[in-house]
Amino acid sequence: MRRFLSVLIVGMLLCPTLPAWGQASSPKLYVCNQGEATVSVIDMASMSVETTVDLKERGFSENAKPHHVVAEPDGSHWYVSLIGANTILKMNRQNEIVARLDNFEVPGLLALDPSKDVLYAGRSMSAVNPPKSLGMIERSDMEIMERVGTFFPRPHPLAVTPNGEHAFIASLGTNQLMGIDTDTRETQLTRLEGTTQTPVQFAATADGSTLIAGGQKTGQLLVFDASEAPALSVTDTLAVGSQPWHPVIGRQSGLAYVPNKMSNSISVVDVNNASVQATIRGDGLAQPHGTVLSADGRHLFVSNNNREGTYEPRGDNPEAGTVTVIDTRTNEIVKVIEVGTYPTGVGTFGGAQPTGS
Repeated sequence: MRRFLSVLIVGMLLCPTLPAWGQASSPKLYVCNQGEATVSVIDMASMSVETTVDLKERGFSENAKPHHVVAEPDGSHWYVSLIGANTILKMNRQNEIVARLDNFEVPGLLALDPSKDVLYAGRSMSAVNPPKSLGMIERSDMEIMERVGTFFPRPHPLAVTPNGEHAFIASLGTNQLMGIDTDTRETQLTRLEGTTQTPVQFAATADGSTLIAGGQKTGQLLVFDASEAPALSVTDTLAVGSQPWHPVIGRQSGLAYVPNKMSNSISVVDVNNASVQATIRGDGLAQPHGTVLSADGRHLFVSNNNREGTYEPRGDNPEAGTVTVIDTRTNEIVKVIEVGTYPTGVGTFGGAQPTGS
């Protein structure tokens, strides 16, 4: 037995690519299928659906509406917001419910604090008059720590800086954004001039100095200077496609990928130069919603609602949405993965964590 353990330990030292104890060997992508109360779990290496988590089998109705997912970096747990059930679930690696927060009205986007035991939760954009607050939840026991008042209606886009020092949330109804010092809870309100943008979601650069957000009503991508956080200021405004949704920024490349829901396209943006480098279109891009990059930045995974039948499913579900996989070196679509009905938010472990996505 001792010899076996010695050989095993030496093997692990010589083969650093082996997974650590208790960790999965392959990165996973979680895809919320809002139209059927399921979550598709995709193996990002093989680019295939590994399993489907049926929330109806776990006591929820078909109207539970899973909307957004975030996962712990080590894959130990993942969290999903259920708009229709007013609930946020904590799931383990075996896709079992281990804790839950009920009576959180219309939860929307989620974000993990990388330095604290905190899960942030905003409100769904489908709600007409949700509470004007941001939830701070203790991840270990799924208890509410604090509800931070936003003072503006329909708080939705949400992000936490990579160092965990600041969180940001904005209004769908007014040109107002709020930054929060996550230690002191000090807040700073920023007002934008001009047409109401209706920003859908944020993404942050690796150093947290810059944020971007797409304006649903204007088709513009806003670039924010966050170096004086919790204050924000707009430095550039770019025209992208119609209804830019959940962007992601590559850690290595600094390129942003912006899904344009009503243009069925992805805008590739150089954040440093504030310029659109390319536009990606093709099979499977059908109301693109959420984005995630693989850990090496080689592949972009995009969830697509497909509520207008732009993509014709080849499988058993005639209403299936897709996850489109794009090679970021060539900007070519390399795989179309059919998932459930009305896929929306995505989250990952083992891949590039989409800040606040």
